[in-house]
Amino acid sequence: MADSLLKVVDVYKSFVGVKALQDVTFSIQPGEIHCLAGENGSGKSTLIKIISGVYTPDAGSIEINGRQYNKLTPIEAINNGIQVIYQDFSIFPNLTVMENLAVNSELSEHRKLVNWKRMRTIAEDAVSKIDFDVDLDELVGSLSVAQKQMVAISRALIFNTKLIIMDEPTTALTKREVSNLFKIILKLKERGISILFVSHKLNEMYEISENFTILRNGKVVATGSTKELDAEKFSFHMTGRKFTKRHYRVERLSSEPMFEAKQAGVQNGFEDVTFSLHKGEILGVTGLLDSGRTELALSLFGMRPIDSGQFYMYGKPVTLSSPKAAIHNKIGFVPEDRLSEGLFLPQSIADNVVISEIDRLTKKAGLVDKEKRAEEIEKWVRELAIATPDPNNLCQTLSGGNQQRVVLAKWLACNLEMLVLNGPTVGVDIGSKHDIHGILQDLAKSGLGVIIISDDLPEVLENCSRVLVMKAGRIVADLETDKTDESVILSYMM
Repeated sequence: MADSLLKVVDVYKSFVGVKALQDVTFSIQPGEIHCLAGENGSGKSTLIKIISGVYTPDAGSIEINGRQYNKLTPIEAINNGIQVIYQDFSIFPNLTVMENLAVNSELSEHRKLVNWKRMRTIAEDAVSKIDFDVDLDELVGSLSVAQKQMVAISRALIFNTKLIIMDEPTTALTKREVSNLFKIILKLKERGISILFVSHKLNEMYEISENFTILRNGKVVATGSTKELDAEKFSFHMTGRKFTKRHYRVERLSSEPMFEAKQAGVQNGFEDVTFSLHKGEILGVTGLLDSGRTELALSLFGMRPIDSGQFYMYGKPVTLSSPKAAIHNKIGFVPEDRLSEGLFLPQSIADNVVISEIDRLTKKAGLVDKEKRAEEIEKWVRELAIATPDPNNLCQTLSGGNQQRVVLAKWLACNLEMLVLNGPTVGVDIGSKHDIHGILQDLAKSGLGVIIISDDLPEVLENCSRVLVMKAGRIVADLETDKTDESVILSYMM
């Protein structure tokens, strides 16, 4: 075997007594695609920062091309060919593509005057390495997520890059964009560049990586060839738990629909959409990014009121002209971007849980009933198993899965009849994903009508009794999930 490009040897790191990493050891060969997996809080981010020189390990060492570093600095990491592409890509949205690509080179060479011709040459060379077709004069802030990622990759390749660390690179990408990203990664591999692909998605690990390392509670619990891994082993290594695969079956379906859409449409979104939802049913809606599924989700919550057709609740016409109107009709909505749309992150967990029912908890004098508020908070933290030592802690201290539970708690406290979820487990680790699915299935069994809008086909097939497939703003198929599979759904989507 060739000498390793990178070796992490017996690395240990703690923060104020909390053990973030313990005796972590693994290696990456030149030109290898290695997947680093683990749930939120497993130590992945800490390990990335140690490899890139941001953190210094308390014990252990990093070896790069055979040279040992007990204390690696960020500059030394970069000079050794290590680049990190974080989830936010660390780019400047108010600068052009050219400026984003060339600025680091200009700074590293301590240039005092801007030479636009030189900067354009640097940028053109960078994008040509991955055949990235983009207007160099366009502001990065106006690009799509996938294009921003290509900018970040192009910028990483300007230097003598030998290892690129990609932190959850597919979180906000569509299936087509993920496929394009994987093609780029394989091109980089052909050039001898190693990739440390950080993810918690088994299908991605199978598709792109040769070897894997899984962290749990700061320790390496499994490492080896991806070919030796299956879904059951992966889930167990990630969580320490064994899951029973379950498919949701409706036990008590109401005879009459609780909600109906008849020939509903919204300009530049969708048209002629007709479907029904019964109490106790979990209905799936899937499709590609431009299929109209997101616009439908927003219309069901009054954020994009329909301009044709009609919605009905229990056979009576309803006008969902605003979120307030939707809430009045006991409809809740869990958005795809919980960080900016679903939660007040700087506020406490407790405040986020009760915010939607604050009127009910307020006395006539205008003061909040502290006893009732405390009871509600305790109830939902317990029932949804929100992992926190204190509900008064800030919501931003929670993992992604627990933040999603807070969003659910916020709506369930309103005594809903219908809940719409857009991408309910985006960015959620495998254990929390399984738990959230269980919560949704239990809610449906209790009589709630649930609509899951997702492009995660295994999620749809496992949790929904029926799935609507959308394409170009129309419903092109209405399928029973126990009589179909991913390939059939994809054939309608494509």
